[in-house]
Amino acid sequence: MCRVLPVLSPVPGTAVAMTGVPDPVFAQGMVGPGAAVEPDRAPQDALAPITGRILKLHPHAFVVVSTEGRGVLVHLGIDTVTLGGAGFDLLAAEGDQVEAGTPVIRWNPADVAAGGRAPIVPVVALDAAPDAVADPAAGEVAAGDRLFSWA
Repeated sequence: MCRVLPVLSPVPGTAVAMTGVPDPVFAQGMVGPGAAVEPDRAPQDALAPITGRILKLHPHAFVVVSTEGRGVLVHLGIDTVTLGGAGFDLLAAEGDQVEAGTPVIRWNPADVAAGGRAPIVPVVALDAAPDAVADPAAGEVAAGDRLFSWA
């Protein structure tokens, strides 16, 4: 049995159930279970939600994989891939070993919202059973606060 992995909020804001994400792929759990954060509308760094290695890094999203092989996807906004990286500054690189709380991408959710896109940040436990995610946070969270537990 795997140990419980605390998954931290990558950004400050308000914790939201995955069903509240305005994208059916995330809302219906097709990518995996997790939670989301409606981010504060201010320039900020998106932090690594777990300790591990950055497996994938795009301007709008990244995946960190733990030493046990559990991957967590952080997606900065909905349809932000269409921005082609504009408004996102990479602070790390694919393959980097990071501690939970390490800054990975700098961005401004207010700019994403001003462009007509939802800046909500889904945080997904990849390849996890729907019931593997427990104790989701509710209400305000700071970057680095526990967002959910992955059993």
